Amino acid sequence: MEMGVRMDRHQSKVGHLKRRDVRSEKLDRGNIANAITDDFMEDVGITQNQFNVGQQMLSLGIVLFEIPSNMVLYRVGPGKWLTLQLFLFGLLWVFLATRLILGITESGFIPGGLWTLSTWYTRKETAKRVMIFYFGNQFGQASAKLLAYGILHMRGVGGRSGWFWLFVLMATFTILCGGILGLFLPDSFKKPHGTFLPNVDIFTEREIYILNKRVKLDDPAKDRKKKRIGLSAFKKAFSNWRMWIHLLITLCNNGSNALASIGLFIQIPVSFTFSYISDHFNRRGETVIAGLSMTVLAYIFNRIFTEISNRGLRYFGVVWTQTFGTFSHPLNITWMSLTCTDSEERALAMAMVIMRASCAGIYGAQLYRSDDEPRYRRAFSVCIAVLRLGTLLAAVRKVDEILIRRSGGNAEEEDLGGAEREVYDELKPTEPSSALPRPTLVDGNVKPIAAQET
Repeated sequence: MEMGVRMDRHQSKVGHLKRRDVRSEKLDRGNIANAITDDFMEDVGITQNQFNVGQQMLSLGIVLFEIPSNMVLYRVGPGKWLTLQLFLFGLLWVFLATRLILGITESGFIPGGLWTLSTWYTRKETAKRVMIFYFGNQFGQASAKLLAYGILHMRGVGGRSGWFWLFVLMATFTILCGGILGLFLPDSFKKPHGTFLPNVDIFTEREIYILNKRVKLDDPAKDRKKKRIGLSAFKKAFSNWRMWIHLLITLCNNGSNALASIGLFIQIPVSFTFSYISDHFNRRGETVIAGLSMTVLAYIFNRIFTEISNRGLRYFGVVWTQTFGTFSHPLNITWMSLTCTDSEERALAMAMVIMRASCAGIYGAQLYRSDDEPRYRRAFSVCIAVLRLGTLLAAVRKVDEILIRRSGGNAEEEDLGGAEREVYDELKPTEPSSALPRPTLVDGNVKPIAAQET
């Protein structure tokens, strides 16, 4: 693991590209909410109900094609598939295609990005990277509103409406990001070349050796990637009850966050503190349970404050919700990924968890209804019940993990065992060829030391 000191800087190239792409995806996807402030529905001749159905069709497209999309990504590699997806849903915005088709083209992008991160980083580095990935999403959401304010003032330019220019400019930006992704994002640490530049080396030979070595030592299963996801992988993923607990936690957590749309600045230090604890102290379950508990407390505050006229207290409840309402999701994804024993199961798991997040968006959009406004007492009560269930499920999963460890079994984020231990033992003594300098830790930095004769 000492070799990771040097490679972390080079892996940040891949992480930076993924964060940029998720920001462009969020800028493009969130345009519809900004467009309706510029007479979009009146111009295209749709009603509020038709608009709502279109929003649900987007989620439906994502849910239906999430797993097939990740199967394609697993086969051809993230460099090619994620690049193509950015081009496709950028073009669809330009031609104002249906939300269902947009959901189809967008499906698999987020789980594909999460799967890519899980293959490049070690177990103790994953939570922080997943959190950064999700902050790209939130940053894109916040930036989209600021950009939309200016772009919508272009109404009348070229005889076009403001929302027309919003779609065109944001789609152009997304397509541009797709081009950048194709130039630099490699398909895997075994093939570190961009899709559009297959003959250009992103990493040096020694960096590739370090990267391969540290990843394989951390999780030998990553070195046993098959060409495609087969039926056995489906059986393995769908029959894993621990996986379903994580999926249900996602369903509970994400559906209750309909009010958490702003207040991202306070979230940033809190979220990264939790992700640091998760990675550094190997406290996966504890951080998820703590985050969910804080969210439960947030909705309890909001429910109590509906009976109080003090605006300051109500605002405090909203800020608390925005601070703790979302980061349990990426922490739960990291925890779930560590239950997977191979790349195929991990790819399916990432698709399944984002499917559940999209399903949560479908039911979550119906929690705050007009007959419950303006206090939304019923909505807050339902959210409290759902979040309590999610917290209970996380506690059950943690107890299961403790019992496995006490029985001498293999808790996923702990030591390896069984077949993986055999692979680990085979990999550990392996030396590079004499032509390749052997990396070692010198004064806190990885430096090449010439291979010694044995």
